[in-house]
Amino acid sequence: MEPITLRPFVPADRDWLVEAHAVHYARDEGFDASFGVLVGQILDDFIAAPARADERGWIAWQDGVRLGSIFCVWLDARTAKLRLFLLTPGARGQGLGQKLLDTCTGFAAARGYAGMQLWTHKSHAAACALYRRNGWRLVAEKPVVSFGKPNIEQTYAISF
Repeated sequence: MEPITLRPFVPADRDWLVEAHAVHYARDEGFDASFGVLVGQILDDFIAAPARADERGWIAWQDGVRLGSIFCVWLDARTAKLRLFLLTPGARGQGLGQKLLDTCTGFAAARGYAGMQLWTHKSHAAACALYRRNGWRLVAEKPVVSFGKPNIEQTYAISF
């Protein structure tokens, strides 16, 4: 078995990433189809935008199989936004989430961002715990009904 590698996102990854998010969040979180639509819009915007040196997406890859993703995108001149962080069920528990998070935050810091933000839901307990272990702070939360169900929307931030 080959080691897990991270490679840059390419447009050919789009449909896999939309489906992987839609299937995972429908199965594990009860989200409706609007979540897959949102992921598709985020990716379409990323693909259509002129290439920026301060944005990047990564796909975790092993033996010809995609295992996960993470993106660093521009929020403002000082702040990057972490997006589309996903691990397939078979890829969990191997330290890949930490590797993806380190890669993304390291990239943002190296590109001169002062910090990062991310948007998530409280129900994503494992991811939220990973963020907190790595120095991210919960800066806002509010009850919402999104993707067909009630949830608690959260914003996390980290400074470099």
